[in-house]
Amino acid sequence: MNPRGRFPPGYGNRGGNGPQNPNPNPNPNFYGRNPNQYAPRGNPMQSQQQSQQYQQQWARRSQMGGGDPGTSDVAKTLQSETVGPSSPDWKAQLKIPPRDTRYKTEDVTATKGNEFEDYFLKRELLMGIYEKGFEQPSPIQEESIPIALTGSDILARAKNGTGKTAAFCIPALEKIDQDNNVIQVVILVPTRELALQTSQVCKELGKHLKVQVMVSTGGTSLKDDIMRLYQPVHLLVGTPGRILDLAKKGVCVLKDCSMLIMDEADKLLSPEFQPTIEQLIHFLPANRQILLFSATFPVTVKDFKDRYLPKPYVINLMDELTLKGITQYYAFVEERQKVHCLNTLFSKLQINQSIIFCNSVNRVELLARKITELGFSCFYIHAKMLQDHRNRVFHDFRNGACRNLVCTDLFTRGIDIQAVNVVINFDFPKNAETYLHRVGRSGRFGHLGLAVNLITYEDRFNLYRIEQELGTEIKQIPPQIDQAIYCR
Repeated sequence: MNPRGRFPPGYGNRGGNGPQNPNPNPNPNFYGRNPNQYAPRGNPMQSQQQSQQYQQQWARRSQMGGGDPGTSDVAKTLQSETVGPSSPDWKAQLKIPPRDTRYKTEDVTATKGNEFEDYFLKRELLMGIYEKGFEQPSPIQEESIPIALTGSDILARAKNGTGKTAAFCIPALEKIDQDNNVIQVVILVPTRELALQTSQVCKELGKHLKVQVMVSTGGTSLKDDIMRLYQPVHLLVGTPGRILDLAKKGVCVLKDCSMLIMDEADKLLSPEFQPTIEQLIHFLPANRQILLFSATFPVTVKDFKDRYLPKPYVINLMDELTLKGITQYYAFVEERQKVHCLNTLFSKLQINQSIIFCNSVNRVELLARKITELGFSCFYIHAKMLQDHRNRVFHDFRNGACRNLVCTDLFTRGIDIQAVNVVINFDFPKNAETYLHRVGRSGRFGHLGLAVNLITYEDRFNLYRIEQELGTEIKQIPPQIDQAIYCR
């Protein structure tokens, strides 16, 4: 190793024109020091005694609380300044939330034992990670964070609720150059609610960084987004249609965007979104990095992968499709008995928060009205509502303002509300993929959850087919459900 860069000119025998330096090309700006120049004046023993006296006097003044009244304030200020991101005691100063002591399944506990500090992340990013309440990386985070930091493309499959969002947000925040005011990372998601949630996670994780995060979705003011893009933006989260619109207008400049992340990639690569995604990729540089994250990857993804990710790093943590902590039951009912059955479930189950799924917008509003008439608190949300109203419902339910939420499949994608421990399929879904995402709204991050499916005569074949496709068992509901299986 060449030590030249490690020493300033004139240090030791590396530079300068001192007597010890054999260097034939001395630094002309260096002046050698005379070792006798700094000899102590007077009697050295006397100066040592004076020094000890001063120390004793200072100690007595400190104990008595005397001296300059501003001295202690100055000391405190200096101490507070030294305990910052670069201080060795930085962890002790963090505002870490109370530890989550609930039972967790091996979906998130079966790790290699790595720590977030093992990835050599910025100190300010680590502070945000710990203050968010994260203790150790989950399996998907262990697998994807170090690979994403190398610049490789990634195709990652992991179960719902196992920490996929942080698995791509952490490397994205780490790789952003805060001093370069251009869009460097774009995160695409299929729904407006998921965009708001993901941008919030980015802001919380990066709160000690100077990273500017912007969220842009349909249903909001295009003018406001354009005005915001004239200010610095490093990380852009949004839905594909809106971001493509801004890119075509020349307002959203993506020529310096080195990382494209697609969450819920199977939905983004469905016929509904794929043409938009492909147009958007043409605005990115040729050497961009693409990360795809999802719980399911249908065959349609293969064509996209072959064209845009020739040699991705593949992560597959789906030894089974359903979460280990979710117990699944079905209740065989007639259509007209469903509301009565739901009433019984509300009275018998220990519900922290529940999400109730219907297959149409009309049924969502009708059911919400029925639940309110039964005397239970209830919100509802669907795609035909005004965006401001949707945002309000999502925010309030997330903050625990209401126990039950009735919704369409708008809410099946990525929505992470830790308090939800019960999911009820009032209308049984038509395919396995929708079922998997619906029940994944409970039992988030390895916690326990319960899924109850109301099955009519017409749904019986769907039930059997979904069991076969997912390799899971949906049991008949017992008269009494043990609280320990979904409330530990």
